[in-house]
Amino acid sequence: MLTYLLRRFVWMIPVLLVVTLITFTLMHLTPGGPWDRDPNRRQVDATTQAMLDKKFGLDKPLFLNFESSNFFDSQFFNYVWGAMQGDLGPSYRQRGRMVQDVLFEPPKGKPLWDSHFGYSVRLGLLALALATLFGIPFGVLASLRRNSLVDYIALFTSTVGISVPSFVLAIFLIILLAGKLNILKIIQRDWSSPAAWLVPAVVLGFGTFAYVTRLTRSSLLEVMSQDYIRTAKAKGLGDRVIIVRHMLRNAMIPVMTILGPALAGLVTGSFIIETMFGFPGSGREYVLAIGSRDYSMIMGTTLIYAVLIVLGNLTVDILYGFLDPRIKVK
Repeated sequence: MLTYLLRRFVWMIPVLLVVTLITFTLMHLTPGGPWDRDPNRRQVDATTQAMLDKKFGLDKPLFLNFESSNFFDSQFFNYVWGAMQGDLGPSYRQRGRMVQDVLFEPPKGKPLWDSHFGYSVRLGLLALALATLFGIPFGVLASLRRNSLVDYIALFTSTVGISVPSFVLAIFLIILLAGKLNILKIIQRDWSSPAAWLVPAVVLGFGTFAYVTRLTRSSLLEVMSQDYIRTAKAKGLGDRVIIVRHMLRNAMIPVMTILGPALAGLVTGSFIIETMFGFPGSGREYVLAIGSRDYSMIMGTTLIYAVLIVLGNLTVDILYGFLDPRIKVK
């Protein structure tokens, strides 16, 4: 197991390098720069822009520096070297602050989970919890009541959840709950109340809920037709024992496959939802960084999210062995 983990951690390095390279390239191919402002305002003059570029190293070549004895003295390799040391660079939009401070530093006197990144992680965990707590039982019930009304409702709900984008569902709930029923504030000022988190979490996790429901149902239907289930029934085991010990445990392997990446996906995919609800998470900061061409913030947030996805996949692979002892690391 230790050798397997070391090998997976080594493979993380080229994956993260490729993600960083693609993000860096696309970022600089996009028109505009960090010193551009609103067209109605006065732009930064050329002299000031040159001084700012020199101060933050933006005057250097993007990839290779042929004018220097050190070919790797460029923006890309300087950023990679800094990121390896935990330095994600300065934020150009929030002057005087580092990217890691913007993402991970909570307000004074507050715990870590009140930081922007902490808010996004908490929202993602809540969305995943709702998706699994309702999706798995719904899928189990649908498989045990196949071709019944419950099964048809489960299939319809999961199809809607997979087909409808989250931002469409968010607009619908905002219009319904805030506009028509007046039980939700369109602009939420205070996120200390648990009720304020419910609607963004439901919107964010509804697609995952639908996918978990459908996958649980199909996995259980496949497991129900296996020989060992018929053997367990022939031995006189109770339905609850068969479902919990034999059916559900094996059926959870495909579901577990998506839960690790799903959590990372919920955290990384909350950009639009956080922006629509004014949620103070890192996803909203990422959207604002793209609009203002905050290069360091874009690179740092993307790199952190890539690490989360890789670790999520690794966690799922480790959990396979606990769910099914037949799966061994070779």
